Amino acid sequence: MKDPVTLSTGITFDRQSIEKWIFSAKNSTCPVTKQALSDSDLITPNHTLRRLIQSWCTLNASYGVDRIPTPKPPISRAQIVKLLSDSKSPQLQIKILKRLKSIALENETNKRCMEAAGAADYLASLLSNRNENDSLEPEEGFEFNRASDAAISILYHLKLSETSLRSLMTENAEYIPSLMRVVQEGNYESRTYAIMLLKSVMEVAEPMEVITLKGEFFSELVQVLHDQIAHKAMKATLQLLINVCPWGRNRIKAVEAGAVSALIDMLLDTTDKRVCELVFMVLDQLCQCAEGRAELLKHGAGLAVVSKKILRVSQVVSERAVRVLLSISKFAASDPSVVQEMLQLGVVAKLCLVLQVDSGSKTKEKAREILKSHAKSWKNSLCLPMNLLSAYPS
Repeated sequence: MKDPVTLSTGITFDRQSIEKWIFSAKNSTCPVTKQALSDSDLITPNHTLRRLIQSWCTLNASYGVDRIPTPKPPISRAQIVKLLSDSKSPQLQIKILKRLKSIALENETNKRCMEAAGAADYLASLLSNRNENDSLEPEEGFEFNRASDAAISILYHLKLSETSLRSLMTENAEYIPSLMRVVQEGNYESRTYAIMLLKSVMEVAEPMEVITLKGEFFSELVQVLHDQIAHKAMKATLQLLINVCPWGRNRIKAVEAGAVSALIDMLLDTTDKRVCELVFMVLDQLCQCAEGRAELLKHGAGLAVVSKKILRVSQVVSERAVRVLLSISKFAASDPSVVQEMLQLGVVAKLCLVLQVDSGSKTKEKAREILKSHAKSWKNSLCLPMNLLSAYPS
């Protein structure tokens, strides 16, 4: 215990641990008494216990125990408000933004204090200024970009609550366009932060706000996948697509932006298990529309790579890959060339293998459905089990 604090319930904890419990894990009760905690300000430093701990460390210094330094007191709301006010001065802006980032990284209490003081609104306004710097002199525009890069970094590290995220969306119409501008023009670090902020925003957005996303939104996401700017950015982009593609209109917009081709190219290059799982979750959604299925079949490696990943990565990938093949097969009856291509590429053999190994009951059920639906076309295949052929006598 390095920085003891006492809750309103009278129980003392280490600050870092209790802040993680309350803010990161989003618990609203005392972990010992289970009493409700109504206000984070009820976390009070326990100076007496901290001094006793430091005294014990001093007395045991000969045993190699280092004295715990006196922790910095949490920032106050008044201090944050003053910093926000002072940062409006162009001469002090960058310096104060660095100070604000340092404060945010110290502990969770500081983050919540900054959020309560209105830091998020101010930082979002700096992002909006980026949209207006085209008319500025080069030196002024450079300073604006520096300020917006610093602002987006702080916004990401604040880990805003759902309430604050909703407030940013409703009260600042330029927030999402500003983030998209950073995704389009920012440096790699800022683009990564912008993508992760967009993901957070879309998780709390209303359905109508998600449905009305423009095609340019999806084009920029696909560009991030092509650029492979950072591992975190790619995963956040895939999760963002998963969140916004349950709506049919968005699936079509994503397909038109080239998402299917980008996802297949990722499967050809990546060996990361989690990335593969996310890619197949998106592909599964996109192949539920005709445009998505057409794009997958158009790609030279589409069917082959989907089949190849089955039973090679994880059960999640196998299940989603079979779901993709089921979507293709359901609408392939009118196109014999697709059915024959599935046979030539080894898709049929892989589906038969799924039935023989421990791949999950749902995956087996879908594989069996595909094989039965095209058993007549595949009846001459040596890999097709006889019990399936018997259902369709020649």
